[in-house]
Amino acid sequence: MASKKEAVQAAIPADSLATQYTRVRNATVDLCKHLEPEDYVVQSMSDVSPTKWHLAHVTWFFERFVLKEYLKTYDWFNEDFDYVLNSYFYTVGGVYPRPDRGLLTRPTVNEVIAYRECVDNAMLDMIAEKTGDKDFDFLIEVGLNHEQQHQELMLTDLKHVFSVNPAWPAVNPALTPPPIRQTPSHEFRNGPSGIREIGHRDDSYCFDNELPRHAELIAEHQIGSRLINNGEYLDFIRDGAYSEPKLWHSDGWATINREGWNRPLYWTEGLDAEFTLGGKRDLNLHAPVTHVSYYEAFAYAKWAGARLPTEAEWELAADAEEVSGNFQESNYWHPVAAAGSQLYGDVWEWTSSAYLPYPGFVPLPGALGESNGKFMSGQMTVRGGSCATATDHMRASVRSFFYPHQRWQFLGIRLAKDGTH
Repeated sequence: MASKKEAVQAAIPADSLATQYTRVRNATVDLCKHLEPEDYVVQSMSDVSPTKWHLAHVTWFFERFVLKEYLKTYDWFNEDFDYVLNSYFYTVGGVYPRPDRGLLTRPTVNEVIAYRECVDNAMLDMIAEKTGDKDFDFLIEVGLNHEQQHQELMLTDLKHVFSVNPAWPAVNPALTPPPIRQTPSHEFRNGPSGIREIGHRDDSYCFDNELPRHAELIAEHQIGSRLINNGEYLDFIRDGAYSEPKLWHSDGWATINREGWNRPLYWTEGLDAEFTLGGKRDLNLHAPVTHVSYYEAFAYAKWAGARLPTEAEWELAADAEEVSGNFQESNYWHPVAAAGSQLYGDVWEWTSSAYLPYPGFVPLPGALGESNGKFMSGQMTVRGGSCATATDHMRASVRSFFYPHQRWQFLGIRLAKDGTH
């Protein structure tokens, strides 16, 4: 088995690094092309960050971890940015409180755009000089994957920001209308069992939390052939499930009663429409249900006489499929009814697995090791990516994580059962 260093430090081909850098950086800005200046500055809740902060923070990453490390004569674009744009990298300095990012009127949107241009010019010069250095190439890969994570956060944060406007304006009026099609019938299919390996399998790039590849004992089980759709979740609501305590975890029951939840986030009270990044749309009963918490996913599974899959069960099923589906580049920015069996895209799928380290997990060295390992407490693992995830960001072993109560991300449900048929 490859060592951790070998597995995460595969060099990028020399002729592609600058192209890859430019493509990802441009894609981030392109997501904002329909925004007005006022849209960049709002923070609608503590989980959300203003769009201008995302644009600046991912730029700060390259300035702080690449330019300042490799160019000792490099001068900060603005030294104050090192504090206000740091997210959670405490080993390199202080962190401005996340819930207060919306209070920062400066830097302005124009300053952030100028900041990105300045750092990009310096970065492209450095890439031309340093490409081929294995450690440098890997650091750029880390930065680009970090930026793609923030692309997804930008879209989901903007969705929440626009949703608090009672007019429910579209974030992007030019989005491609999602296809209207019938959901295939739901089936439970036998999954692989016995002693099986999960985790990243080769020397290509991966996050440290995907390692090390290791063996797990998988009991006989079945996994759902598709995601649960809006129509099926509507049946759950109409059956009174939000009023039935026996379906819920204690924390879940307390949460739905404290918050007054009785439907997914962004659904209308009439249960016939929902807010999307393209504005208000009629509820498509065949599209995957989304914006549900882990508590809601668990309760639905119990109501349906099933359970949520473990992350190992999910990965083994996904490992047999090519990565394809409804991702950010599809330009729907919303789940669509699958044409067939599909484990990638549309929504991140809640699993029953707590977000914990794999046996033998070692975080990346230095400040970069703060990205994943220190969040392995109190969160649940989700799998598969969503309609806001960049396609090349996804593979079977990717693990993301959210707290059980969170639902502003594109989060949905796949079922599993014990035993076989």
